[in-house]
Amino acid sequence: MAYIKNLFDKNFLEYASYVIKDRAIPDMEDGLKPVQRRILHSLFEMDDGKFHKVANVVGHCMKYHPHGDASIGDALVVLANKELFIDKQGNFGNIYTGDSASAVRYIECRVNQLAKDVFYNPRLTETTDSYDGRNKEPVLFPAKIPVVLCIGADGIAVGMSTKILPHNIIEVLNAEKACLLKKPFTLYPDFPTGGLVDISDYRDGLGKIVVRAKLDVSDPKRIVVRELPFGSTTESLINSVENAAKAGRIKIQSINDFTTENVEIEIKLARGVYSEETVNALFAWTECEQSISVNLLVIKDKLPVVMTTSEVIAHHANTLVKILTEELEVEKKDLLNKAHIRNLERIFIEERIYKVIERMKTSEGVQKAVIAGFEAFEKEIGQRGVSAEDVETLLKIPIRRISLYDINKARAEMKSIQARLKEINAHLKNITAYTLGFLDRIIDKIHAMEGAGKRQTEVAKFGKVDVKEVVKKNVQLKYDRVTGYLGTAVIGDIVLELSPFDRVLFIRNNGTYAVQDLPEKLFIGEEAWWIGTADKEALVNTIFTIIYREPKTGYPCIKRCTIEGWIMNRDYALVPNEAKILLIDSRKKFSFTVFYTVKPRVKITQESFNVQDFAVNSIKARGIRLATREIDKVETK
Repeated sequence: MAYIKNLFDKNFLEYASYVIKDRAIPDMEDGLKPVQRRILHSLFEMDDGKFHKVANVVGHCMKYHPHGDASIGDALVVLANKELFIDKQGNFGNIYTGDSASAVRYIECRVNQLAKDVFYNPRLTETTDSYDGRNKEPVLFPAKIPVVLCIGADGIAVGMSTKILPHNIIEVLNAEKACLLKKPFTLYPDFPTGGLVDISDYRDGLGKIVVRAKLDVSDPKRIVVRELPFGSTTESLINSVENAAKAGRIKIQSINDFTTENVEIEIKLARGVYSEETVNALFAWTECEQSISVNLLVIKDKLPVVMTTSEVIAHHANTLVKILTEELEVEKKDLLNKAHIRNLERIFIEERIYKVIERMKTSEGVQKAVIAGFEAFEKEIGQRGVSAEDVETLLKIPIRRISLYDINKARAEMKSIQARLKEINAHLKNITAYTLGFLDRIIDKIHAMEGAGKRQTEVAKFGKVDVKEVVKKNVQLKYDRVTGYLGTAVIGDIVLELSPFDRVLFIRNNGTYAVQDLPEKLFIGEEAWWIGTADKEALVNTIFTIIYREPKTGYPCIKRCTIEGWIMNRDYALVPNEAKILLIDSRKKFSFTVFYTVKPRVKITQESFNVQDFAVNSIKARGIRLATREIDKVETK
């Protein structure tokens, strides 16, 4: 058993770690889940400037992704519909209606220039073996922008989940520029479906937001949905409106969907109902308004970490500086190598060093002769000297190239290399300015992309509509005093008109009370003393006066109290056990007359009191005795 338990624990931990790091949660460095990273890697490998059948991309990606072609195709469609890094051709579905994409054999895609600028750099990309060991795939792309904030992410792993909202890419890049300049910045979500968003509780990516559809209420008899809230489709929103109408929460005549390239859902209202009074009901009862909780969980340094949007921006600003510095250093190294080889070529050809190899009979002799030929030009060559690899490169120069060697062209090329090296050195000395320039160039490219960069969602402040405030009190609560039943389905006298969210407080004829949700049919006993709404704010100011007869002596007592707290569906006693309730009244001021039991030689048979002369005590306090005489009845004025 111990062996099996240890095996189970080990396998479960490995499975949990795999799901968290390699499937469900995006990495902060490039903002991608593994399947998305493998898709882009496949597109980079296949890129020839033309569109590829998505089926071919999926097949190519199968070399790296071991979880089936369906998951690859679905992930590619979702990533393409972000309309940032993949150009698409064909029916990729509709984010408004929720319609799915055509089969992968019918649609086409290709990676675009923005993706190349952001992700592609084989010299800086660390690779690892694919799952079968036959190929190499990237561990992470050296992404130059915080992709995780631009495209957002959803994922459920073992014991944790992530919910990262998409943001406007231009605003993200401007925030990164502000961070580099050490200026304050704020970021708010932006959704491709448009709508409205209240970011009052966004808390830098760790709180929640409220999203709304954008409604056109210019016509008093109809409401038109022009933009959808994030997370909804036209189909799901229409279903929510129809369900609310069936439940009687809103009154509509019809609902029609005219959505094509733009959202247009027409809600025609019933007779006597107008758009202004229906808007809040739509927000309260349908998907026209939704609350979304945010959890910015990412993989950072191979561990799951919860971060804020500001922390992600700050991290990527520093990462971008490092990546651009590495790129410049790599280019500088390449140019120095190129300049060195071009200089050797010039000397090799102009000084006719290649002539000495004609007399050599062995490769070793050739190499020594070439190196010896350069000894006279040590000052021009510099400290780097001439290596064996350099000699091999020179010996591979074709005779045709030597015979057609253009000195002026070679000098112009060297001048160009030196000029570029000077630029690189200047950039390295002022890397922050170079980084800002890079971000500006990316912003310009995004603006040049059709439909990209424009904010879709309007930031507003409206909060979430309280359904209790919107719903009308049109549910009739009835009570049958003969049978003792209370409820909405009871045939009897109407005692209250309530909303479905109201609770009912009732005091039975035996002096016990309870609080219940609005019942359909509930037995509370005949001749209940009091039935009202269990509204705590109203009950704080409601004083109950209870006059009862003591069970043993028959003496009259009065108790004044308020009912301020309770547990639902639990009975509470206002008077002692077996006491007889004679009167319960909720008026603050009134007078009452007590009629005593008639006995011989007793002249006073009744006595009057003002209720306001008695103090209001705790609900647990006992009553105050009015007299030491038995009582028959009580009457009020």
